[in-house]
Amino acid sequence: MKSMAPVKLDPATLQVTNLGERKVPSPLDELFKDEGNSHLFYTDEARIAVDHTLEGIKAVTGRGEEIPCFESAGPRKKIFFDPDKTVAAVVTCGGLCPGLNDVIRSVVLQAYYRYGVHRIYGIPYGFEGLIPEYGHELMNLTPETVSSIHTFGGTWLGTSRGHQDPARMVDRLQDMRINVLFVIGGDGSQRGAMAINAEARRRGMKLAVVGIPKTIDNDMVFMDKSFGFETAVAAAVEAINGAHNEARSARHGIGLVKLMGRHSGFIASFSAVASGEVNCVLIPEVPFKLDGEHGLLEFLYRRVVQRGHAVVTIAEGAGQDLLDVPEATDASGNKKLGDIGPFLREKIEAYFRQRKTEFTLKYIDPSYLIRSVPAFTNDRIYCMRLGQAAVHAAMAGKTGIVVARWHGAYVHVPIPVVTSARRTVDPTKDIWLAVLESTGQPPRFY
Repeated sequence: MKSMAPVKLDPATLQVTNLGERKVPSPLDELFKDEGNSHLFYTDEARIAVDHTLEGIKAVTGRGEEIPCFESAGPRKKIFFDPDKTVAAVVTCGGLCPGLNDVIRSVVLQAYYRYGVHRIYGIPYGFEGLIPEYGHELMNLTPETVSSIHTFGGTWLGTSRGHQDPARMVDRLQDMRINVLFVIGGDGSQRGAMAINAEARRRGMKLAVVGIPKTIDNDMVFMDKSFGFETAVAAAVEAINGAHNEARSARHGIGLVKLMGRHSGFIASFSAVASGEVNCVLIPEVPFKLDGEHGLLEFLYRRVVQRGHAVVTIAEGAGQDLLDVPEATDASGNKKLGDIGPFLREKIEAYFRQRKTEFTLKYIDPSYLIRSVPAFTNDRIYCMRLGQAAVHAAMAGKTGIVVARWHGAYVHVPIPVVTSARRTVDPTKDIWLAVLESTGQPPRFY
């Protein structure tokens, strides 16, 4: 499955939109003035190179071009919005992911305590919360109401999928006098944020639209990782360990675990390496065949007969070419996938019966358990930092961007850039090599 072609990265493409001149002194300036705070603030000229490798820098400078860079995230000494007059709103969209509540909480605490923004709304059930016909009432968010939401999974605001009319959403934002909107969601949600931003610009409305990118599959480009990914991998390892215990406790035992990953096999790959107990990983980026001397089924059969058991992990988007699935899309416009897990289970069972070999197969699909758990420690720290960076950006009047961590630094990435491509596991690079070295499987089943 091919990833989308990325936009050409040049200084114009990476330019961040500002709503206007920043004239309001930042509350942070007064807060930390006794600490010698000049080092706390960033200018718009602070940059992080997109490609930080020596080869990449040489290639650009050798052509006499300017090095493509992202604008650094962080507090500005002067801000655009007057906190006393600012009304902010937060919305979560799309599927669940560990850390959603941590991000909500971070945004509220940062806006309320650090900037003095005391009118913050929670938009319930995704973008449909901005459409009056659904009947959702906006929620008042305060430090007290979000104080403990990070201790449980899911999203405290609720979520939904599907397209909503940008003009009607902006109408609601205008009616509520909201001038800062934080959108926590994946590439589809950020496209919705981009449409809201475009409509607000068309009207001349001073609305800052800032995204916090969310994808449990870790497949959004130009970020070191997505929040919740480490938690998802750790939870997936627990499922794999359970499958391994089942498999090794039975004669010719097989553990088959289906994990998230529509187009990108990062969770399946990282959890396999982390567990050290997986013998075969199947991901969307590496097509495979079932039959033949070098096919998956024969490899698995030999492994089970020779070693007594085996564990297989498969990403949900793997092997779709083997399934007869009608063309259809879900509410978010994503192609509906066939269920590769039960399909593969049936093929494995049939193959072992054909070979007249006794076996025990346990099939585990922990997807909904994984995506709904609370974030673990590292992800909680990451979510807190992303929420803080988003508030800094919005109060400075930045719009049409997402905040992300790139090469260890927090940056502003224009939404069209981050939604222009999908990150995938490269079968020629180190991640897949680590999988092959850990599992002992061949590079391809052909």
